[in-house]
Amino acid sequence: MEKKNINKRKLKAIETKNKIYEAARKLSLEHGIEKVSVDTIVEAAGVSKGAFYVHFESKDALTAELVDEYTNKADIDYKAFLNSLPDNMPVLDILVLLAEEICDFIETNIGLENMRVLYKAHLTKTINTSSAMSYNRELYNLFTEVLEKGLMRGEIRQDIPVNNMAKHLVLAIRGITYEWCIRYPDIDLKEYVLDHFKILLYGLES
Repeated sequence: MEKKNINKRKLKAIETKNKIYEAARKLSLEHGIEKVSVDTIVEAAGVSKGAFYVHFESKDALTAELVDEYTNKADIDYKAFLNSLPDNMPVLDILVLLAEEICDFIETNIGLENMRVLYKAHLTKTINTSSAMSYNRELYNLFTEVLEKGLMRGEIRQDIPVNNMAKHLVLAIRGITYEWCIRYPDIDLKEYVLDHFKILLYGLES
């Protein structure tokens, strides 16, 4: 009986944490996580403020978990997108389409306000953003795999290491996303990224 009660308590705790997390995720998409308070989250989740701090040390800790989730989901989506493309598609076309897919994900699933929070957190070190910003992130591997395919086919130049190419392409997206964060609505994220990618990719043609 005691073991059964322990299992019930564990399940209840998991349920409570999930309620808090889902409420925070939904509110962050609607308003941006920086504008959402702990009070607002617990009210939406239907739990007490004390319950929040049982499961999360702070709002920053919860935000870090959201960053991890968005990063993992993004990279899974990007991989699935690449797998859906025809094998014989030119590599430079694949790279442009991947850049477009990344812009769509950022605008639809993360949003402007949350991207601003991510950049601010990375600069101030208030939140662990390593999953999104690390060079070990799966996103770099995806770009590298596409570029290696282009190298094998003779579609791109061979005098630049593939890893360097991948880093510069991701840096291009990251830099323009930052510009979007500070200059919105004066610039369109997808338009600027695609224009920049086309300029960069002409320099990679063999």
